[in-house]
Amino acid sequence: MHPSLALAIWFILLLALLRFDPAKDSEVSWALWVPVTWLFFIGSRPPAMWLGLSYGSAAQALEDGNPLDRTVFSLLIMAAIAILFSRSFRWGNFVVHNFALAFLLAFALLSVVWSDFPLATFKKWFRDAGLYIAVMVVLSDPCPFEAVRTVLRRVCYLLISLSIVLVKYYPGVGMRFSSWGGLELTGVSTSKNMLGVSCLVSGIFFFWDTLTRWHQRSEVHVRRVILVNIAFISMTLWLLNLSQSKTSTVCLVIGCLVIAAARRHSGWVRALAPASFLLYLILALGFGMGGQISEAVGRSSDMSDRIRIWQVLLSVPINPLLGTGYQSFFLGPRIEWVWARLTGDNVLQAHNGYLAIYLELGLIGLFLLSTFLITTYRKICKQLKALAPLGSLGLGLWTLLLFYNVTEAAFGGGLPWLALIMASVTVPEPAEEQVHALPPRALGMTEQATDVSLEMTGFGGQTD
Repeated sequence: MHPSLALAIWFILLLALLRFDPAKDSEVSWALWVPVTWLFFIGSRPPAMWLGLSYGSAAQALEDGNPLDRTVFSLLIMAAIAILFSRSFRWGNFVVHNFALAFLLAFALLSVVWSDFPLATFKKWFRDAGLYIAVMVVLSDPCPFEAVRTVLRRVCYLLISLSIVLVKYYPGVGMRFSSWGGLELTGVSTSKNMLGVSCLVSGIFFFWDTLTRWHQRSEVHVRRVILVNIAFISMTLWLLNLSQSKTSTVCLVIGCLVIAAARRHSGWVRALAPASFLLYLILALGFGMGGQISEAVGRSSDMSDRIRIWQVLLSVPINPLLGTGYQSFFLGPRIEWVWARLTGDNVLQAHNGYLAIYLELGLIGLFLLSTFLITTYRKICKQLKALAPLGSLGLGLWTLLLFYNVTEAAFGGGLPWLALIMASVTVPEPAEEQVHALPPRALGMTEQATDVSLEMTGFGGQTD
């Protein structure tokens, strides 16, 4: 089949799927296309790269960015802010209900003060802040649970189906020659690991969505949704196998096991999730078994050369308390110094999320990240106790992120992190939805009923 014909058929089938999707909910807002567009670019490539535009070397692009990407992301940010203002979004209450996330973002912004590249640091922070604003658009939707489902579903539809088309019919775009040697499948992304991330989120979402609907499978409408889910699970596993992304494969298994167990035995799974990661740290760091564990999942004993990379990165002199500034470690002379000691391995990330936070935001940043993870875990546990549908998804994402960030850096950005934010962050009700005209006793009864309803759906007003 000619590539142009294949692309045209894909586009027509995608439009038909979006139009006649059995999982489509007519009550969700059209504004959800703003976060869908954001997440598509995060999971694939920035606009300039899709158009084949180049703005200097990779190191220079990291520092300066490019005008096209800034324009597109700025428009998305302005659109998201306008949507939130139209919904009377309560910014102050959002900060109060999510103070751990707010402190982490505020400290990242404050790092502009001590960064060697303050302008670049601020631009990167402003761009990433737009992602959280886009997530608020999802969670402030009149139907927040269905909005989360809709956004994740649409993003996975785009990333997985287009990746298959590019791999099969546009190998110049969907594949590349790796610096490690050999051909590497990238799909819509820029590397096999990024393609693995898209497959990871897609597999987790469709698996969770199928489980949550399984008890209604006798209904024709639900059976159609499950069939679509199974089709995309199959495509996801095919892509994941071709990508050879070991980290994403292992984390997909972990996440699915946690989700399946949480729906049946939420009590002991709540304790098992953090305990399993603690056990891994004890075996890897306390008993030096990291190499054996790496070999057990198909990697080399040096974690595909990551140990050498970590040693070089840790040898770079930085302020241990404050770090180098938000996303500014791999900039300027510092990155040249690192590349010279890695003898041709031009890495642009730490391949460890905890190390990346330390290099950028120091020990204080690690403390704030730990605080956010702990408070998020508490929120998820409350959702599981209330039998909220998003509770199992949140616990699965939370657990796999702990393990994923051992060999990749995905804190503060990326699809798994943003999916976790959508499954766990608390968004207060718009001001106009509060009842003012009722007498005190009726008002109290109404608020109590609302709190119970929100808790059961996973969008209650619990605080960190």
